[in-house]
Amino acid sequence: MKGTMLKLALVITMSAALAACSSNKAKTDSAQAGARTTDQGMAGAGANGAASQGLGDGSNLAGGALNDPNSPLAVRVIYFDYDSANIRADFNDTVAAHAAYLAQNASTIVTLEGHADERGSREYNLALGENRAMAVRKQLVLLGAAAGQIKIVSYGEERPAVDGHDEGAYERNRRVELVY
Repeated sequence: MKGTMLKLALVITMSAALAACSSNKAKTDSAQAGARTTDQGMAGAGANGAASQGLGDGSNLAGGALNDPNSPLAVRVIYFDYDSANIRADFNDTVAAHAAYLAQNASTIVTLEGHADERGSREYNLALGENRAMAVRKQLVLLGAAAGQIKIVSYGEERPAVDGHDEGAYERNRRVELVY
């Protein structure tokens, strides 16, 4: 019976997500168009893809603050624990720095790309990636960013940062990337 209730809850959640997606088609198309443009930054990535993380050269960013490797804004990946959408305490300062930056730069838009490791169904991982991105969005807004500055897209398990089937790879794939 417990398994049946879990399946029913998953079906209801996915139905609500699909309904929300169909009513926000323009937003989804816009987010996907933005996500496609981030792929252009992949040419300079190393074999492990560490340099890609959806970042361009940053030349269009105010004051180059996002390009300073010593700045807390240089961290643009928030990692999550297994099966969790709670922001880890070690990323609170990173989220706060991005919120302050967005609050000071009202015309700046950020896309939060939610990801999951390969464990779980495709649908579950898409929902988990979205929940992770929504958790970061909520915290950014609470700390001063405007909701209109933040776009959300979930890739679930479809775009792993690291290939592999061990805990090390799973840890790197459970993330939200901030793409300016």
